[in-house]
Amino acid sequence: MQINGAIALVTGANRGIGRQFATQLVERGAAKVYATARRPETLDIPGVIPVRLDVTDPASVAAAAQAAPDVNLLINNAGVSTYHGLVDGDLDKIALEMETNYWGPLRMIRAFAPQLGGGAVVNVLSALSWFAYPGSGAYAAAKAAAWNLTNAVRIELAAQKTLVTGVHLGAADTDMMAGYEGPKADPADVARIALDGVEAGRIEVVVDDWSAMVKASLANDPAEFYATLPSA
Repeated sequence: MQINGAIALVTGANRGIGRQFATQLVERGAAKVYATARRPETLDIPGVIPVRLDVTDPASVAAAAQAAPDVNLLINNAGVSTYHGLVDGDLDKIALEMETNYWGPLRMIRAFAPQLGGGAVVNVLSALSWFAYPGSGAYAAAKAAAWNLTNAVRIELAAQKTLVTGVHLGAADTDMMAGYEGPKADPADVARIALDGVEAGRIEVVVDDWSAMVKASLANDPAEFYATLPSA
């Protein structure tokens, strides 16, 4: 798929990786870029069309699909991390992660699928699709579900020639990871690498070495990987 001339919609475009997606789509010559946020007045990206969207609200998703009937590149970037565990975490917070990180992309794909023939879907996932870490249980479970959602809809949309690309990364320098003190990727690099992957027709984009290492570990005894985690 060529970005130049594409008509794209980016969820969670008001900051972080989503903002970079929207900005770079404009710079790469997308014909139209719908940038969405729960509060569209916070969007200040030149050249985009602001759209109100809450991916946890089916009515809001339906309204967005009606407002952007010509999209052929859907980027599911919106996400949330509540830093709750599964055993003793707040169930409402855990449910919010599933609503946002799993049901949100699924709602968007279902709403936009009829117009995505020959186009593409990009789901922003995580290295935590493949492992869990203390305090990450709710997020990791939701992203693992979103990973296999990505695999499943890829198969279901193959007949209409829709590319479905999963993007995996470790920590990025965003508000969500503000309290994390380890190495963090530049959101601009994440968006650039992901869009390059779409143009190359790749079904999976692994952004950084950490995520590649986690993926490679899946073929081995998981005890070996978890032994390398300081707090595991």
